[in-house]
Amino acid sequence: MAFTGRAALLAALGTLPVGIWAPDWTGVLAVNGSLALACACDMALAAPVRRLSLSRSGDTSVRLGETAEVALTVTNPSRRTLRAQLRDAWPPSSWERGTEPAASRHRLTVPPGARRRVTTRLTPTRRGDRHADRVTIRSYGPLGLFSRQGTHKVPWAVRALPPFASRKHLPSKLARLRELDGRTSVLIRGEGTEFDSLRDYVPGDDTRSIDWRATARRTTVAVRTWRPERDRHVLLVLDTGRTSAGRVGDVPRLDASMDAALLLAALATKAGDRVDLLAYDRRVRALVQGRAVREVLPSLVNAMATLEPELIETDARGLTATALRSAPRRSLIVLLTTLDAAPVEEELLPVLSRLTGRHTVLVASVADPQVARMATARGDIDAVYEAAAAARAQTERTRTAEQLRRHGVTVLDATPDDLAPALADAYLALKAAGRL
Repeated sequence: MAFTGRAALLAALGTLPVGIWAPDWTGVLAVNGSLALACACDMALAAPVRRLSLSRSGDTSVRLGETAEVALTVTNPSRRTLRAQLRDAWPPSSWERGTEPAASRHRLTVPPGARRRVTTRLTPTRRGDRHADRVTIRSYGPLGLFSRQGTHKVPWAVRALPPFASRKHLPSKLARLRELDGRTSVLIRGEGTEFDSLRDYVPGDDTRSIDWRATARRTTVAVRTWRPERDRHVLLVLDTGRTSAGRVGDVPRLDASMDAALLLAALATKAGDRVDLLAYDRRVRALVQGRAVREVLPSLVNAMATLEPELIETDARGLTATALRSAPRRSLIVLLTTLDAAPVEEELLPVLSRLTGRHTVLVASVADPQVARMATARGDIDAVYEAAAAARAQTERTRTAEQLRRHGVTVLDATPDDLAPALADAYLALKAAGRL
């Protein structure tokens, strides 16, 4: 229970002149008594807060950068009209900076026995779950002189999903996949392909592709055409250790890796391949396995939403052992990690042969475009030192990539904007070469 600012203002304006013209203070007492009576009536007519019934409905997930709507229904079971200000509290990262007060505060009037709905719009600025905090309601009397205030816990959660910005590249990659998949006339030779159809021989075709049995039944020479095998296994491995926390531009490296992994997953499922996800540093942070085709992408997005970089060194031996358990048959293992010399040379290289001996391995890393800009900087002594440091960093990354290639690993090192399409192109190139 509390007096409002309006009541305090009336008391100040009413007391002062009466106090001047009535030295015996009887007028002051009369005004204050009237004010007290008005406040008492206002208090009696203010709807009780604790008896209100509140419930929620609306969105439970939203892509980062988009807006979710969560409705709060207020039911007034009392016999008094509810005139209230309401604050629907959520964590600060549920809105863009500076927009929270306006987005979370509402005015509403609810007649006796009625219900009203207010909508809070959330625009999360970080991935992960946002849980509703308390709902604070301040109920006013009809004169606005007195208010009651109380809080309610109305649980709700909205999950902010990865934005998947690279999905804009999917149509062009699917067009290349259709061409590769034999929906246009393509001949693919090599291990790891499936028979697609027969067509007439034309000069220049490989004679090893001639189907002699089919030729014996026809008047022309028939050759086999091939397409990449379906139902191959792709294991996406996200390194969530210390190096994934480094920021490139406005986002951590882990977020850029997630975006590339989602594009590859969407492309691989369209190609008929099975896609699993493993996120690991010193223990498993996320594991998605055995999902149906329609469930793969939603499951990956949902699992990635709550992942955060851990400020610990990644255990490469544990990661390798977990990956081998997750991929018991020959697979494409896509490891999204760093190309920094120390983690690769000291941790990954000693155990890499366990992966390359049984699987096709692709290592993808997020490069910082600022390093490339620094390498070309000139003009003063500071710029020259920056250019030298950038050139040294680039040389180390190149040397690390060459070490991985000597172990039979396909290596990608690209900026956040280029990593996703480059990874999709590398996948298509492996398919075209019959290595999947």
